[in-house]
Amino acid sequence: MKKWGKRIGYGIGDLGCNLVFSTMASYLMVFYTDVFGISAAAAGTMMLVTKFIDAFTDTGMGLIVDRTNTRWGQGRPYFIVGAVPFAVFTVLTFIIPDFGSTGKLIWAYVTYCLLCTAYTVVNIPLNTIVPRLTSDVHERDILVSTRMICAMAGTAIVMTITSPLVKYFGQGSEARGYLITMSMYGVLAMLIFFITFASTKEVVPPTINQKHSSLREDFKGLTGQAWILFLLNLFYFSLYVVRSTTVIYYFKYNLGREDWLSLVGILGILSGLPMLLLLPALEKHFSKRNLMFFSVALYVAGDLVIFAGKNSAACLLLGLVITGLGIYGIFGITFSMQPDVIDYSEYRKNASVSGLIAAFQGFFVKGGMGLTSFIIGAFLKSGGYIANTVQTAKALSYIEICFIWIPIILCAAITVLTWFYKLDNIRKEMTDALEARRSTSDF
Repeated sequence: MKKWGKRIGYGIGDLGCNLVFSTMASYLMVFYTDVFGISAAAAGTMMLVTKFIDAFTDTGMGLIVDRTNTRWGQGRPYFIVGAVPFAVFTVLTFIIPDFGSTGKLIWAYVTYCLLCTAYTVVNIPLNTIVPRLTSDVHERDILVSTRMICAMAGTAIVMTITSPLVKYFGQGSEARGYLITMSMYGVLAMLIFFITFASTKEVVPPTINQKHSSLREDFKGLTGQAWILFLLNLFYFSLYVVRSTTVIYYFKYNLGREDWLSLVGILGILSGLPMLLLLPALEKHFSKRNLMFFSVALYVAGDLVIFAGKNSAACLLLGLVITGLGIYGIFGITFSMQPDVIDYSEYRKNASVSGLIAAFQGFFVKGGMGLTSFIIGAFLKSGGYIANTVQTAKALSYIEICFIWIPIILCAAITVLTWFYKLDNIRKEMTDALEARRSTSDF
């Protein structure tokens, strides 16, 4: 029972993150274009610029975590530090001020940057802490899967009840509905971060103290396998943003099934639950590399079912289920690779750079998300998309390309990168070597 308290306490941290993160990925573009009142191109550009700013704050946060040494651990204290700002900036992001078009755009830039920074403060430690919670590889896989399930639950909540809540609280005013709904999400996330702090404990120290190392020395601790992980995060989260954002446009405009969006959220997300539940067991028998190949193949197959069966409700629903299995397989495996990559830096480079690795993950994740949002905005504009109107044939074809074909290109990139991942074969060797070093370390 104590183990499950730790697992759930750690996992729900990502539920808290995803209450807001998934809203940003799925609804923020629509909120900015259809409610806040800025163009798709301006919203896409803003997301690109702010994400790259935010990517640099990730690096700074990673370096801070690596140099933190308190009685609560390296990463755990920041769940408390970031909780309240996260709630406050969530609310501010969804306030629509009466400042005129330029003033509103500045407000959007500033509040979105602040929200992303608060997210960084809690999310970077969440990414770094697994190797410090346990040295048991199977237990780590369970922790990661628990986190992914909780993240999926957060996303499911967002995709399922956000639109109904906005309508309920808005009573005809989407602006009011979004503000009340997101205020609830922000406060709930804050309380969850407090629970995560109370439920976890860092018991596995690093084999080396990075407190007095230079930035140059930290960068030397990054391995080729770390760069593969960073790029996998870039392409996975680009895939996630494309799917989460354009599914709304595709079902609303191309298929004329806006009333399906809640059901789409349920099937597209909760369909991944079996994959996440099975991953710890599967990882005992199959390499992460082969499981990634399988997950990518599932996603592509589901995507093609949706494309081929666009006029069939059964095909659409089946395709959503299959892509859900695939995308959450990719999701879970990418994050289960991270503790191995962190250990590999300690094993190969004698460097404890978990914070820097998590920071670069965040850099590539947010850079990829920003670039993808920019591309989607620019692509929709070039296709002639105009919000809340009947779309032209050209606009509909551009929406289809975003939803169906760009994800397949991203899946191909993930497959190529995974081919070069090699840590499955040396996992036991790394564990034994690091345990031997800790037994003789004074740190």
